[in-house]
Amino acid sequence: MLLALDVGNTQIFAGVFKGDDVVAKFRGTSCNATADEFGTFFKNAIRESGLDPKEITEVAICSVVPDLLYTLRHMAVKYFGLEPFLLQGGVKTGLNIKYKNPLEVGADRIANSIAAAAMFPDRNLIIVDLGTATTFCAVSAKKEYLGGLIMPGLRISMEALSTRTAKLPRVEIMKPPELVGKTTVDSIQSGLYYSNLLAIKGISEKIRQEYFGGDALLLGTGGFSKLFEDAELFDKVVPDLVLAGTAMAARMNEKVKK
Repeated sequence: MLLALDVGNTQIFAGVFKGDDVVAKFRGTSCNATADEFGTFFKNAIRESGLDPKEITEVAICSVVPDLLYTLRHMAVKYFGLEPFLLQGGVKTGLNIKYKNPLEVGADRIANSIAAAAMFPDRNLIIVDLGTATTFCAVSAKKEYLGGLIMPGLRISMEALSTRTAKLPRVEIMKPPELVGKTTVDSIQSGLYYSNLLAIKGISEKIRQEYFGGDALLLGTGGFSKLFEDAELFDKVVPDLVLAGTAMAARMNEKVKK
C-alpha cells in the first residue's frame, strides 16, 4: 500500500492507496509538528482506518511547504522504514510543462494536473484548486501544462477582512442565505462566496475561450470546492486530485527506476 501526503499551508491531507483505490483518508495539522508526532499520528490514523501500518510499502509526498520536507522524510524513514518519493522538479510527470521555469510550478498544481489528465484523457482541462490559495491550471488534451493563475483563497480573504478592519469579525465560510446580506456576518459570507463564484466563472470562461477555443472541462478540487457543488459552476468536483496525482507520480517514477 502507498501512503500519499498532500502537505498544504494549513494542514496535511493523507490517503492510503491500494492499487488505484483510496482505502483510507485523514487530515492532520501541518503546523510545527515533529517527525515523532507526525509518525505517531499517521500510524494511529492508519490503524484507526482498519489497516496495518506494516503494509505501507511506499510513501509519497507532495508539499507546498519546503520547511516540512526534511521532517516528513525523517518521519517516513524512522516510522515506515521507507525513503519517500518527493513530487518536485526533475521527476517524471507525463506532462509537457510550458512554464518559463518548470521548477517554479507548485507540486500541488502538478499533482492536480497529473491526476486530471489521467482521469479525463484527451480533454482540455481547467483545474481550480480552492485551498489556502485559489489556483487555476490549464492543461491541454495533449498533456501540455500551459500555466495558470493564483489568487487569494477564501480563508485568506476572510482573515484579511477581520485583521485589517476595526469592526469586521471572522466568520464561518459558507454559502450565504441570500445574495444581499441582512447582517454583517451574512454580508461578509456573501462577499466571500460570490466574489469567488463569479471570479472562477469569469476566469475559467476566459481561459476556455482564449486557450481552448471554447472546449474545456472545468474541474473543482481542494477543501472549499464542495462549497460550490450546488452552484452548477464545475463540470466535475474531484476533491482528492492532489493525493491521486501524487500516488500516480510515485508509481510513474518507480517504473523509471526499474
